[in-house]
Amino acid sequence: MLKKILPVLTLSLLMAGCTATLTNLTPLQQVRNDNNFYPVDAAFNSKQQSLLWDTIQPYVVVGTNFYPMQPTPVLTNRWEGLVPVAPDQNIVHYYYKFDFRYYDFGIPKTDSARSAQFTLHILDK
Repeated sequence: MLKKILPVLTLSLLMAGCTATLTNLTPLQQVRNDNNFYPVDAAFNSKQQSLLWDTIQPYVVVGTNFYPMQPTPVLTNRWEGLVPVAPDQNIVHYYYKFDFRYYDFGIPKTDSARSAQFTLHILDK
């Protein structure tokens, strides 16, 4: 019986360790500003113990453009960036992409996590 259950348990443990959660911390709307760049914030959480946290490279993606994000000064799992919105546009669609490295049985590998798409509404003054 144990021989039949062990592979299933092992597989479920491996799959559970590879999950990442990306949380959008950006308000749904912001007031139009003069420089046409708007701040976005995201939190990255993972239970993957083999994840190499110092290799995380986060981006906010608008269309086909990738804009790098920087870690926030105080919290270790939060990043911030800026997205451009043209003066004649009132919405922008974006998502987050986090690239990272992890160890797979001692071998470094590359992976990424992607969020759902979000919409930012720009309100005229």
